[in-house]
Amino acid sequence: MLRCVHLARRVNIGPLSAAVASTQAAHYRSYSSLSNNKTSHRNGYIELHRKPTSGNNSFQLKRAFSDDASSEDSPMNQPREAMHYDVVIVGGGPAGLSAAIRLKQLSSEKDIDLSVCVLEKGSEVGSHILSGNVFDPKALEELLSHNEDGGDKWTDALFESQDSHATPVSEDAFLVLTESGGSYQIPNMLLPSQLHNDGNYIISLSKLARYLGEMAEGLGVEIYPGFAADEVIYSDDQTSVRGVATKDMGIGKEGEAKDTFERGVELLGRQTLFAEGARGSCSETVISKYNLRQEGGASNQHYGLGIKEVWEIPEENFKPGFVQHTLGYPLQSSVTDKVYGGSFLYHQEPNLVLCGLVVGLDYENPYLNPYKEFQRWKTHPAIKSHLEGGTCIQYGARVLNEGGYHSLPKLTFPGGMLLGCSAGFLNAVKIKGSHCAIQSGAIAAESVYNSLASGEDAEEKTVASTGEIDSEETPVEVTQYAESMEKSWVYDELKEVRNCHEAFSRWGVGGGLIYTGIAAHITKGKEPWTLPTPVGNNAGESKTDSKATKPAKDFQPIDYPAPDGIMTFDLLTNLQRSGTYHDDDQPSHLRIKPELAHIPESTSLQVYAAPESRFCPAGVYEYVDEKLVINAQNCIHCKCCSIKMPDEYIDWSVPEGGGGPQYQVM
Repeated sequence: MLRCVHLARRVNIGPLSAAVASTQAAHYRSYSSLSNNKTSHRNGYIELHRKPTSGNNSFQLKRAFSDDASSEDSPMNQPREAMHYDVVIVGGGPAGLSAAIRLKQLSSEKDIDLSVCVLEKGSEVGSHILSGNVFDPKALEELLSHNEDGGDKWTDALFESQDSHATPVSEDAFLVLTESGGSYQIPNMLLPSQLHNDGNYIISLSKLARYLGEMAEGLGVEIYPGFAADEVIYSDDQTSVRGVATKDMGIGKEGEAKDTFERGVELLGRQTLFAEGARGSCSETVISKYNLRQEGGASNQHYGLGIKEVWEIPEENFKPGFVQHTLGYPLQSSVTDKVYGGSFLYHQEPNLVLCGLVVGLDYENPYLNPYKEFQRWKTHPAIKSHLEGGTCIQYGARVLNEGGYHSLPKLTFPGGMLLGCSAGFLNAVKIKGSHCAIQSGAIAAESVYNSLASGEDAEEKTVASTGEIDSEETPVEVTQYAESMEKSWVYDELKEVRNCHEAFSRWGVGGGLIYTGIAAHITKGKEPWTLPTPVGNNAGESKTDSKATKPAKDFQPIDYPAPDGIMTFDLLTNLQRSGTYHDDDQPSHLRIKPELAHIPESTSLQVYAAPESRFCPAGVYEYVDEKLVINAQNCIHCKCCSIKMPDEYIDWSVPEGGGGPQYQVM
């Protein structure tokens, strides 16, 4: 039996999905020729069949094979179909979509078109996006200023597109909470200017991503949600990136090809932009392969775990535009406590409260449970009063970068670059990264366009024109991107507060606040010294969040109160609010590294009292009869386990595309 290998993507309910289907089908027809492409529908899927284009194409592949998985030409052993683009973007978040939009804006302005593709592992754009989010609009407004309408009414457009409000910040409070139930407000005049939120908006970042996705598609970008980039494709000599391959679909738990098996597809680009967010699997692979941290003179990246709930509250408790951040209870009880973290609480129209806790993953106590600390935080009077009478409607978690300026790797390599949080562009003091991500995407797009659409016969070399990458073309390293970023306000922002995170790590919350105040009000980042990241617990080791964990014998277990089911919730009940789903019949995407198999067997439980059973905000890891059990189907893709495990013994890889959380208002 012969069959055609095709790229099939799930149909998602809603206007974005309809636009995706029609735009992609139309773009396919114009991309090559009507006779070489067709679109069909079956069993809730849209299938885009694409035959190789004519001409001398070194990537052209034959597409017929037997269904017999045991034969030599088993589908799992076949070469993958290849699709060519000028630019392949991995990740449909703010950075990746901004890059895609800017590339198409430039294509229109300069009259030389580049073909652009965005891969998104979530079932739809925005479904894996989670953020606080008080949003600084300056990068977005600059991006949209290139549109015909000028983009100055983006808040109205967001509401029309997604029925989601961008609520202007009306009141800004920063509190220190005490364990006894008291609170003290720090006067705004004493706070760093980067913490002031005048002119900012409270938004849902997942909704903003959907809005940007619609805009990108309208400009001609091909977006493929539900397809996870599983593998980075390199040149034969391994010196450059050629693109990525999507994960094979339809593989059973034991590794066998099921009847639904579909081979992954290679998406090859003249430039590949990695915009996966913090701790992206492909991004980390590239960083490691090309030693980008060492090449950039960067420290190890450090991370925080952000845990968030969205509540609907009664009208009488709602304060549109209210923003509150806190330190103190429950993470710090004295000025010398070194647990880095704090909380946020925002009132977004029409009647939502977005609340959460961020815990720096460089904490030492293995008994600390970030999820239970978050639940405990909600019981404080200064928090509880905002939520009383309300209903929790969504829950989620995601890691965020906290290393800042010192942890930025080299941004470029032959054939590609790192964008947004894949690079680490988050301002932990400002508690914002979306604006930096959008700006990095726009700058990356301008640099890539200048490289690919300039010079003699530039238009004739584009994939948009020829349908394929010239087999003689050597991938270039677009160094202009890094040079432009270093001159941007993004670097200025990060450099100003470059030492603040380490100040908290060294001197606790009191010393950290004092240093941050000095840096923000006096030195403005011009201090002639650097606070380097110290070594880990053992001499000669570079400090990582994993190495920060100390043995359990140095601490006492923490007694957390039981959830009441009204204000506080057990983890599995809350997990249902994330909409998380994975097909049970697939190999686990959470794998123990073979060389570290002894860690969960003889170290994690015995030395550290099984910290993975506490830090995971989805209940993925547990020990049963002293043996590790991995409940991979619970995973909400926060990436915490790849960071905080003892010796980082877990290899986090992507599951089948479309799996994971289904965030709607995060």
